[in-house]
Amino acid sequence: MRSDSLVIFATNDLSGITRGRAVPRSDTALHMQCGVSWVPANLGITALGPIAPNPWGPLGDLRLIPDPSTEIHIDLWEDASPFNLFLCDIVHTDGSEFDACPRSFLKTALSDLYEESGLRVQASFEHEFHLANVENGPCRAFGLDGYRLTEPFGPNVMTALRLARQEPEVFMTEYAANQFEVTVRSATGLIAADRAVLVREIVREVARRLGNRASFTPMVEPKGTGNGVHIHFSLNDSSGACNYDENNQGKISTIAGQFIAGILHYLPAMVALTCPSDISYLRLRPDHWSAAFNAFDSNNREAAVRICPTVTIGDASRSPQFHFEFRAVDGAASPYIALGVMVRAGLEGIRSGMKTPPLTEGHPGSLSEDERTQLGIRTLPTSLETALQEMEKSAIVSGWLSADMLDCYTRLKRYEMSMLEGYDDLAKCRRYMEAY
Repeated sequence: MRSDSLVIFATNDLSGITRGRAVPRSDTALHMQCGVSWVPANLGITALGPIAPNPWGPLGDLRLIPDPSTEIHIDLWEDASPFNLFLCDIVHTDGSEFDACPRSFLKTALSDLYEESGLRVQASFEHEFHLANVENGPCRAFGLDGYRLTEPFGPNVMTALRLARQEPEVFMTEYAANQFEVTVRSATGLIAADRAVLVREIVREVARRLGNRASFTPMVEPKGTGNGVHIHFSLNDSSGACNYDENNQGKISTIAGQFIAGILHYLPAMVALTCPSDISYLRLRPDHWSAAFNAFDSNNREAAVRICPTVTIGDASRSPQFHFEFRAVDGAASPYIALGVMVRAGLEGIRSGMKTPPLTEGHPGSLSEDERTQLGIRTLPTSLETALQEMEKSAIVSGWLSADMLDCYTRLKRYEMSMLEGYDDLAKCRRYMEAY
């Protein structure tokens, strides 16, 4: 006989970890308006376990208020209760906004973008991850055996995503041993980030049910292949998509070019929030198909932002397909914060009327320092501490976060780094593989 099922009221926090509280499913209706209790200091819990010093300490009380549209209910396994979850906003006990809530951070950024420019963001998060405990040996890169040796993992993932209304699109074996990728259909800004949180948890749940473990860690081993979380995005105005202009450089509309220019301009400070682990910077290296530079190009996987390919087979039109990919993100980041700072940076580019960045037209690492300077290309930080310093000295980027959120975040990350003192890179990768 099955045990009573639980409903989890969850938030994805500053560490990119989904946490929350659960109630009996029969009591769900009692909690829909006032949610469940939460504590400000929970924002200071590190990905590695212990709580870091934070602005609140033992003081204060909050509520997790569920968004009914985010509910998932997956009942696939006879030996386990259904996986039932709501994503929540963190608010004060009087219902007012808590200014360190990551989901509210994104909602405010999207609202400001729309109010100032009339633009909405359409996005989809492309997740790479590893399966641990695969006993059948390494999967060949993109090979058919990767699907069959891990059966029924792939079909279960896609079924679970469909049951959760996440609109799955593609499941594939990736380049590294036991590495996979999953994508879902694009959605408007907040829904896209909600989906990113839910996709990770659904993939993890399917792996658990099959006696395995899925990890979205940025790096499995120091010299291996990293796991990115690429954000595909486009901009829409009241008339629809507004990214394509046949007459402009790269076919990019003026306003999309301004948005991308803002991302690249602020990226050296932003990566403290989008690539926020100690090992994230093992991935952000030249020749790793990641983003070691704030470069822009077409179909170039060494660029931080790239123009994605369009299909012209048959009668397919380029304009509706035309979109971009932001590549300097990994699974240690909260999807709400990652998309939120991308939107904030893009809005700054529009406000300042920045020009569309020039296309790199090649590997940015092969250019001389003078050539990179002429193109406005900077090397991104090579450590989390350097990235945090870049963020702190940028009044614009640090100003996107409330005072408490910034204070908590920087102390959280430095405390996390202190916990890894004396570890070599391999040991760090092992710790983060367990965490994510």
